[in-house]
Amino acid sequence: MISVGAVGTEAVLVDEIPFPSVITTTKPLSLLGHGITDIEIHFLQIKFTAIGVYLDPEIVGHLQQWKAKKGTELAEDDDFFDALISAPVEKFIRVVVIKEIKGSQYGVQLESSVRDRLAADDKYEEEEEEALEKIVEFFQSKYFKKDSIITFHFPATSPTAEIVFTAEGKESSKIKVENANVVETIKKWYLGGTRGVSPSTISSLANTLSAELTK
Repeated sequence: MISVGAVGTEAVLVDEIPFPSVITTTKPLSLLGHGITDIEIHFLQIKFTAIGVYLDPEIVGHLQQWKAKKGTELAEDDDFFDALISAPVEKFIRVVVIKEIKGSQYGVQLESSVRDRLAADDKYEEEEEEALEKIVEFFQSKYFKKDSIITFHFPATSPTAEIVFTAEGKESSKIKVENANVVETIKKWYLGGTRGVSPSTISSLANTLSAELTK
């Protein structure tokens, strides 16, 4: 069971949406990066989701070779984010819906992004296709109202992910993803440096970790 925001933890506002500064899974994880996904159409910014990235503070021990690098440098350094993704520590991504969309739209976006990356790395086989189809199916029937929450939990020791969807007034539903290649690529979708879906989240993570590494 994941407890969100124990008493006494402060919330960080991401586009007016509160994110607890700490959540507890098997242990407390700290909010080390946050941002939004958006697009610009005719100079108008449309925001889709707010994102919070929670990591085991022990992550800093796995990133020592980037000590003394500025946040702006880290944000451009995909090797740094590859090391972050592969570090054997617990990771948790909380995504809150700003603009209503159908779950199927989100599912297809995730699927095509993951599929393209796997195909580029020559890792897209039948098993990966099946795992992705299950994720698309999971989101198919959902409706992403404003303030609905999607979370991705990546345990420290197993190459699996648990995706949970929660909408107001409804019971949470979840799916476990057990294909290691798909799990890794979902991490890259959100945490993949210059290839990540949210540049603001990557920049925020880089700045926070740069500050942590200089301590």
